[in-house]
Amino acid sequence: MATLLLALFSSVSAAETRANALQRARVWTSVPVERMDLKRGPDDSRGFPFLATVTCQYENKTLRGHSLKFACALPGGDSVKVKVGRTNGEVFAEVAATRLLWALGFGADHVYPVRVVCHGCPARFGGLHTPSGDDVFDAATIERPLEGAVFADHDGWAWPELDRVDPRLGGASPAERDALTLIAAFIQHTDNKAEQQRLLCLGEPPAHPAGQCAHPLLMLNDVGLTFGAANFLNTNDTGSANFKAWSAEPIWKDPTHCTANLRRSFSGTLYNPHIGEAGRQLLAGLLMRLSDRQIADLFEVSRMAERHLAGGAPTAEWVRVFKQKRDAVASTRCS
Repeated sequence: MATLLLALFSSVSAAETRANALQRARVWTSVPVERMDLKRGPDDSRGFPFLATVTCQYENKTLRGHSLKFACALPGGDSVKVKVGRTNGEVFAEVAATRLLWALGFGADHVYPVRVVCHGCPARFGGLHTPSGDDVFDAATIERPLEGAVFADHDGWAWPELDRVDPRLGGASPAERDALTLIAAFIQHTDNKAEQQRLLCLGEPPAHPAGQCAHPLLMLNDVGLTFGAANFLNTNDTGSANFKAWSAEPIWKDPTHCTANLRRSFSGTLYNPHIGEAGRQLLAGLLMRLSDRQIADLFEVSRMAERHLAGGAPTAEWVRVFKQKRDAVASTRCS
């Protein structure tokens, strides 16, 4: 009985800590947008230069999600998540989405486009098998999660929970929350179930928060299914790095009432959200601060032009449509 009561108390305590952190959570911080180097990406000692060759040892671990990926140990023993495949849109879209979020001041993991040489990789991953017995993946990414502690029992958050954030307690303002919501629609974040967003306690070791989560952050956690078109089944071909699909999606479903365009998916918690004028202005201002060079870098570093798909397009076309969508955000006025 004592053990049961202790477990129940711990569960209630963890739930209360999470609820308190959610109330105080931030979603955005001001950054020097004009100076953000989208090609290089975030300063991270764990990072990799653009298209660096990385050698690792395959690890037989089960990873969450359906895209082609595996765990691999670096020479120092550090285990990383590797996504692979030219037909896997997440290899391209996740780089673009995380770099854009980071450059605008939203929380994002650090995703690096690399060339991977894997020891012991199974043939099912489709690498180029070499005489040495290794498999080479020219289209690959390695993810370095944004550092911080998560709530072990419930590290995700559903979009309606944004309403629980309280600016009076230090949480994000309605404008900042609406800006986050609108950028999710901008990139067509179709797979937006709770586990695809993360409540992170910044500056704490990567385990259950030891205290009250001093610096809580609400962020988008898995943004591989982006830069396509939101769809009910969250399919990779349509929802990830598909130029034809992304360019056909308007920013607004109803511009008169500032209803953003994001179709419902079977697992999602966000669709066709209403955006307030202050949030629209905030995101428009951030997007307008990006230079043409930065936007081109965004699509060059993500290698969108290399996506093997009928809906592909050269970098210049991705840039053109990005600017069209940016203009649609900037030119609308919300009542």
